[in-house]
Amino acid sequence: QVQLVESGGGLVQTGGSLRLSCAAPNRAISGYAMGWIRQAPEKEREFVAVTNRNGGTTYYADSVKGRFTISRDNAKNTVYLQMTNLKPEDTAVYYCAAGEAFFSETYYNHGENHGMDYWGKGTLVTVSS
Repeated sequence: QVQLVESGGGLVQTGGSLRLSCAAPNRAISGYAMGWIRQAPEKEREFVAVTNRNGGTTYYADSVKGRFTISRDNAKNTVYLQMTNLKPEDTAVYYCAAGEAFFSETYYNHGENHGMDYWGKGTLVTVSS
């Protein structure tokens, strides 16, 4: 079981930026694909971004391309999501997640559990208009 702890959420104005962090206190993340999934109020969970084990391949949801950047530092056992030009529709609980396999971009968008096996408890991001 991989424990994942998110931080960095908060309230930001439209056009602002936030950086989310995800730490794994009990397991090395280098063995996992790492990603971010979000869930807005009264909506289904939505894939945001994923990176493979060495960070060499990344996928993004169309809604965040060009604004969000996922990165990982395996030495620090941490994954990041840099969010810029935030919009009210980005308001959601953001979950860090780990997957034992790395899938296609389509699977991350539409597959079971968005291809992820382990989930954090989430951090709330609120973008005010």
